Amino acid sequence: MGLKGAAREALKGFLRELEDDGAIERGSGRRFAPAGRLPDVTVLEIIEADADGDLHARPTQWKREDAPPRITLAPPRGRERLAGPALGIGDRVLARLSQNEDGSYDATVMKRLGQSAHHVLGVMVRARGELRVRPVDRKSKLELAIGKGDDLGAKANDLVLVAPMAGRLHGLPRGKVIENLGTFERPGAISLIAIHAHGLPDQFPPEVVADAEKAKPIRAKGREDLRPIPLITIDPVDARDHDDAVWAAPDDDKNNEGGAIVIVAIADVAGYVTPGSPLDREALKRGNSTYFPDRVVPMLPEHLSNELCSLKEAVDRPCLAVRMVFDKSGAKKRHSFTRGIMRSAAKLSYQQVQQAIDGHPDEKTQPLLEPILKPLWAAYAILKRARDARGPLDLDLPEHRVHLDDAGNVRAIEPRQSLDSMKLIEEFMIQANVAAAEELEKHRTPLIYRVHAEPTREKLSAFAEVMKSIGLSFTLGQVIKPDTFNRLIARAAGTPHIHMINEVTLRTQAQAEYAPENGGHFGLNLRRYAHFTSPIRRYADLIVHRALIRALKMGDDGLTDREIAGLASIAEQISLTERRSMAAERDSIARYLAAYLQDRLGAELTGRITGVTRFGLFVRLDETGADGMVPIRALGREFFRHDERLHALIGDETGTRHRLGDPVRVIVREAAPVTGGLRLELLENLNAEKSERPTGKRRGQRPPHSKRKRRR
Repeated sequence: MGLKGAAREALKGFLRELEDDGAIERGSGRRFAPAGRLPDVTVLEIIEADADGDLHARPTQWKREDAPPRITLAPPRGRERLAGPALGIGDRVLARLSQNEDGSYDATVMKRLGQSAHHVLGVMVRARGELRVRPVDRKSKLELAIGKGDDLGAKANDLVLVAPMAGRLHGLPRGKVIENLGTFERPGAISLIAIHAHGLPDQFPPEVVADAEKAKPIRAKGREDLRPIPLITIDPVDARDHDDAVWAAPDDDKNNEGGAIVIVAIADVAGYVTPGSPLDREALKRGNSTYFPDRVVPMLPEHLSNELCSLKEAVDRPCLAVRMVFDKSGAKKRHSFTRGIMRSAAKLSYQQVQQAIDGHPDEKTQPLLEPILKPLWAAYAILKRARDARGPLDLDLPEHRVHLDDAGNVRAIEPRQSLDSMKLIEEFMIQANVAAAEELEKHRTPLIYRVHAEPTREKLSAFAEVMKSIGLSFTLGQVIKPDTFNRLIARAAGTPHIHMINEVTLRTQAQAEYAPENGGHFGLNLRRYAHFTSPIRRYADLIVHRALIRALKMGDDGLTDREIAGLASIAEQISLTERRSMAAERDSIARYLAAYLQDRLGAELTGRITGVTRFGLFVRLDETGADGMVPIRALGREFFRHDERLHALIGDETGTRHRLGDPVRVIVREAAPVTGGLRLELLENLNAEKSERPTGKRRGQRPPHSKRKRRR
């Protein structure tokens, strides 16, 4: 820019501010680039191969805490082909990148650079008298050979971290064990795999632990005393942290006859975790807590999450509370926030509360039934009227819960209950979240919203095509609301198509995320929505608490100017960590289910088709909720075409259709706890349809573009 002297120093200062705020990143030398954008040419390391054989990579220079964008290596053609053996996991390459509309990248390899220090997580196996490491990632089919002296004392069935090495051993890429995580058969190994495979930070740095340990209970001075109000916590039976408490009563205001007052009190985490502290930096890095069947990877150290911040029974705890007044139709008349001190009158489980309301109270709930529980139920009945009128998206997607025994093995897999006590807490929390967003907007204080965008035009068009194929109309020109989908689901109730419509409706929805701009929440049919009710386990809620403290002048530990300037990057970070946790939780459940089904090979089970691809069918088993794969070669002798529009595989000879949502009977042929993979064989499609044979093709004729052998 030709700047000199004071102007040059001013530019340097400006660049430092942009770098501190995360808007730009420092590259090599004195170069800067917009944050998160990769250069046109860069060095990549290959980290995985998917089921189609495509290689995926990550940049070697990625200093941000969030996950790098997805990079797919384009297959080399003609002069682009590289000399030497084919590229594999652990190889480094110089590549030219081109960015796609969805933010992912395609890479064209320019030059092979050799092996990287990328680590592979896997299980040690002995095959043909030699040690190998089988990756835990089911997408990766490549094993690594471990040479003599490179095993670090690991034995068969040990879970290990391996660094790929140059060269090959017995025809396989070489690897060296750099960490032995213990036998795969020990309790906790499955969740440990998910933790390492997804890069979850499960150990708190010493300075973070020290920051938490020095925290002391917050006193009541300067806070509103809510201890006379019998707030109670209602959580899962095995919950260890309790960050929300509720209370309700009829409104005695003559001008609001039939109305209700609801108080939702939330743990005041902001009183302990201050902006910029070691605790705060680590909480942002983690973004949220991650839950596995056998453990929790918490956002905050246990001294806070399970002790000082947890709303324990009969113990004074600081809180942020919202008092809401509703009329008899469930419409909110007003709300107010306070920073107070509370004392939980009871710690109850969903099952306890439900049984009490159903007429079977126990010793603990019996004295609470009339003064506390029944008023809560009466308030919920009022809120439910407004919820039903609002018409949020209502999908019937059964879930399952894994129960472990003391040895860490799967004891049982049961469908998750859907109790009214759960729905009560959910609706109270939704109303508190809405009130928080409204309060901050009223005070023009920036915040992070929970945003769920409307379905895209492309997804709605695809949805309309599927509905047309089963005789249901879906007009694209109409105003799309959640109830639009609810009405279709209601029309299909009791028909063979109901499960498919639920699945396709779910796939049509956008993914919820965090953002500093209000985009509304389509699924809940709400104009504004923020997360306020779980600051122990979600960083987004902590930001909203700080924003309320700032807006309402409730202390000097509110949202800072620096945080406000960085809300966009914070929202992006915690959206990524949320997806990371969801993937880790999903993978661990898949491995537990595979371990459970390993003893049932050959069993005939029922399920439903939940995914249709060109290489086979995904089936979710009714009994366990486990997802397995039926390879297309196992569907019979004829050739099946993948109709992406209809979510179906269609046989060229018979016209048989295997469609999303179809009920099926399958045999469990293979279960791999290491990867969580299940291979199934299709016995019968209980809803198989025949379609008209495609025009221009005789029975049994191959598609003219296909030269592959007939799948058998």
